[in-house]
Amino acid sequence: MSATRPELTDPFEIGGVPIANRVLLAPLAGIGNWFVRLQAKRHGAGLAVSEMVSSFALHYKNERTLRELLVLHPDEHPVSIQLFGHDAEVMRSGAEIAASAGADLIDINMGCPVPKVRKTGAGAQLLRDPDLAVALAVAAREGSGLPVTVKLRSGISQGDRAGFDLAIRLAEEAGVAAIGFHPRAATKGHAGKPDYALTRELTERLEVPVIVSGGLSGAEAARRAYEESGADAVMIARGSLGNPWVFEELTGRRAAPPSRAEVAGELLWVLDRAEEHLGTERAQRYLRKFYPWYFEGIGASRQVRDELQRSADLSRARELIEAARTPVPVG
Repeated sequence: MSATRPELTDPFEIGGVPIANRVLLAPLAGIGNWFVRLQAKRHGAGLAVSEMVSSFALHYKNERTLRELLVLHPDEHPVSIQLFGHDAEVMRSGAEIAASAGADLIDINMGCPVPKVRKTGAGAQLLRDPDLAVALAVAAREGSGLPVTVKLRSGISQGDRAGFDLAIRLAEEAGVAAIGFHPRAATKGHAGKPDYALTRELTERLEVPVIVSGGLSGAEAARRAYEESGADAVMIARGSLGNPWVFEELTGRRAAPPSRAEVAGELLWVLDRAEEHLGTERAQRYLRKFYPWYFEGIGASRQVRDELQRSADLSRARELIEAARTPVPVG
């Protein structure tokens, strides 16, 4: 008789690091700072992975990178820091620095499809150089002394299985502790249906956990991907933007969508954390990419949407959001 399939609420381990459940926050480039990760953990994510951090920036002690991207909050552990790069010795150094900052796991990005990343030989371009990819993973493991995971695409172009083949080498030769697998070609970006059958094939080949990502727009899509792929866990990316409650849905803490007051309260929490992290002036600009994710949830009118996007005053932004949380009764 086959073993019972674990529930998403069941714990598991990555390289000996206990993870409370099988619902993870994916790395979100330019977004996944400490308070975004903490938000996911507050709402039930078992693990949160940082936005991409340049191994070169760490190696050369870039002040802004060290000051902003290696900030960890005590309540977000376990946390994984994702690195990218194309030089094994630099990766070794960067991983050591990330470990000293308090990371519990190191993740290496081998799936970023963005041309400016690929042209350096990093991200998805590493699928074209599997020997270097293996060397990077080994260097990160040795440099950090931590379990190393890798997130990668299924291939560069449609029908390419280079990512599948590389995942096997990374597990067998580099000793990675888990594979994050986005079963779409890098050239497809976020378009097209992910190949969850290929993910299932990978899970059957590997002894380490396989974490599926891609196409997980909400709780129902994540549940479907978990079942279809046979993966050990799911990794939510864009489906969590403005909707951290997806982690509550998937871990059984919530059945109904959040109220307008809850959404407004959450957005105010984000404002406070952004100001704490970046200071008032930079937070005002930075938050303009966050506001649209919450517009529908707070029932923002077009006028409110426009004013929030133009606002250079966090006090005024708070007033607008507070008004959405406690709308004035009509009549």
